[in-house]
Amino acid sequence: MQDIGVIDSAEAATAALAPMRTRLLAELAEPGSATTLAARLGVPRQKLNYHLRQLEKHGLVELVEERRRGNVTERILRASSSSFVVSPGVMGRVQPAVGAEPDQASPRWLLALASRMVREVGALVVGARRAGKQVGTFGLDGEVRFASPSDRAAFAAELTDAVTRLVSKYHDDSAEGGRRHRLVLGMHAVPPGTGDAAGDSAPGDSAPGRPTPSSSHTSRSSTPDSASPDSPAMNQEEKNDV
Repeated sequence: MQDIGVIDSAEAATAALAPMRTRLLAELAEPGSATTLAARLGVPRQKLNYHLRQLEKHGLVELVEERRRGNVTERILRASSSSFVVSPGVMGRVQPAVGAEPDQASPRWLLALASRMVREVGALVVGARRAGKQVGTFGLDGEVRFASPSDRAAFAAELTDAVTRLVSKYHDDSAEGGRRHRLVLGMHAVPPGTGDAAGDSAPGDSAPGRPTPSSSHTSRSSTPDSASPDSPAMNQEEKNDV
């Protein structure tokens, strides 16, 4: 079983997102058969067999073994991954597009960047899995509570300057065997109701948020081919995707 599966076709997404099938994917974190699932869920085995065949057709569940029980062969299945993500690419021409003109203050642009990341990292995961290789990535996650919008704007400006300096330091167009990496930075308010949004706790109740790296396979980053030391790295758009 893989850690994460990437659903990158509309057909597979349709197969996975029916409520009964998402339930089956969750239940099949541990191997099971139509018979055992029918007893657990209170659903006729014949009905579950149909759903399981559709999931197996799209690689969302996989055969573990076959067991002979009298005149019946019981097929033991499990989910092919412990979790799944649907690539925005399944939306085709209506998926969010980054476009040529960056708009740092636009939620639409931030969502477009996030969608592209899901699409590109998903493609890397699928390709690496087929080749039996690892994917070199790096993630950083944290929270910061700003006293005012002006502080937030100042933070964004200083962050842009710091990242631009690092990009200028490490970017190397001429290194033999070098590889371009995508760098994306984003910031948004924590949605109300999560327990972490502004106003959910009194000032001083908690320590400042600390960014936490979330990768065991880190690689040195480089700017896209179109980047220059005079422009923020987070605003650059690669002309040729890898």
